[in-house]
Formats: sequence, structure tokens, C-alpha cells
Amino acid sequence: MGAPKWRALADKIAAQIDAGEYLPGQELPHIRAMVAAGEGSGATVHRAYQTLAAEGYVTSSRGHGTRVRDRRRIRVPLSRYGAVLAPGGTKGPWESATAAQGLAGGMNVLPPEELGAPADIASALGISEGDPVVCRTRRATIGAEVVQVQSAWYPRDIAEAAGLTGPGKVVGGILGAMAGAGLLPTEADERVTAWVPSKEEAASLSIGGTVPVLRVERVTRDQTGRPIEVVRITGAADRLELVYDRLPLVSQS
Repeated sequence: MGAPKWRALADKIAAQIDAGEYLPGQELPHIRAMVAAGEGSGATVHRAYQTLAAEGYVTSSRGHGTRVRDRRRIRVPLSRYGAVLAPGGTKGPWESATAAQGLAGGMNVLPPEELGAPADIASALGISEGDPVVCRTRRATIGAEVVQVQSAWYPRDIAEAAGLTGPGKVVGGILGAMAGAGLLPTEADERVTAWVPSKEEAASLSIGGTVPVLRVERVTRDQTGRPIEVVRITGAADRLELVYDRLPLVSQS
């Protein structure tokens, strides 16, 4: 027994997208046009388009139709951190990594929030639960598309010293601002996990519910070993390539 008609149509369109017959941002034919072309009933085409959206091939919204989603992978090397530690630059880690690939990466920043540290954040920062921290949330973009959502927490004294308590983008990136304030980010632990997104995560990243997401959690320490930043990044797994290159395999001492 063959695949259902909607599945066969979804597979056909997916193959056309993979072959470049439909380009990122291009609108797929309206359902009525597909029916007129003999691709199946309205219900069949609608189900096929829903399937393509769930699998991350397209995005659908009122007034904008069904458009091919850009699934080109963005190479994000570990070296993105070291490249922005000199204060006075204009690009943060995300913008530096995307610019190296000729992509228009940007960062949309929400107003910072001061709050009492949740237990897990307090533990990572080596402070007491409820101690004051500043949380900054930002959305990493390619053009108008959100590719990552980042939330970062800083002890209040660190945030004040580095000028992180005000609204708006930190020109040159936060690590550069810290270095400029004499805090000297020196080392970081980074942990990567993957899972199926929640509805909220899928909506924020404009992905289907079956596209996995990556969570990157980073703890940054200064030259004294004090944790000065905890960052949690959630991004679409099919858009990101995390590169950990030139890692030492023996002690450098």
C-alpha cells in the first residue's frame, strides 16, 4: 500500500525545495492553484502544507501565505568569543560569526530586567538564591528571521560595572564591554543539549513542532575564576552548526 496522497505530495514538494526549485522566501502556489494543477484535493494540499511546516520546510502565516523556510546552516565557531574580547569593536559574537559567512546577522535586545536570582542561576553564578542579578534577553536574527533566543544573567555589580543595566544593544558585544571594564572574561564552560521544542519555542523560532532545538548553556569566568555570566541559547537545530575546533588535547602548562 502506497503512502497517503498528502504524504506523497509533501515528499514531492520537499524534494523540489531540496533541489532548489523553490528558493528560501519563495511562496508556494496557493492551495487552489495546486488543486487546479491536479495535485490533489484542497484537503490533500492543505495537509501536505501542514506537514511541510511541521517538518521545517516552510512557514505559514495569515497574509503571507506558505513560504519556503531558509534552512542554510550557520557556522558558529567557539572562536567567536576570542574574536570580540578587544573592547571598542562594533560586532558581538553572533554578528561576527554571521558576517564571516556573508550573512546579515543582527541582535534584537529586550529591556534588561533586575530580579532575584533563581536557584539554578544562583548556583551557576556562585551566589545565593534571591541575590540581585540582571537578566538580558535578546533575539539573534538573520535578516528578519529569529534563529536564536538568548537569555543571560549577570550579578548586579558585574552588570553595573560593564554598563549592562541600560536598554538597547551593547555595541561590540557584552564580552568586549566586560573586557573594557577590566573584568577580563578568561574561560567558559559550554554545554549543549537537544530536544523537541515547546509550542512557545517553535513559535518564537518559526519552526515546526518536529524540528529539534539546541540549547547551549555557557558559564563565563573572569581571571580570578569568578562566574560573571550565565547564558542560555535556544536555536533551531537545522540552522546551527556549533564548531569546537583546535581544542587542546594535552595540558598547556
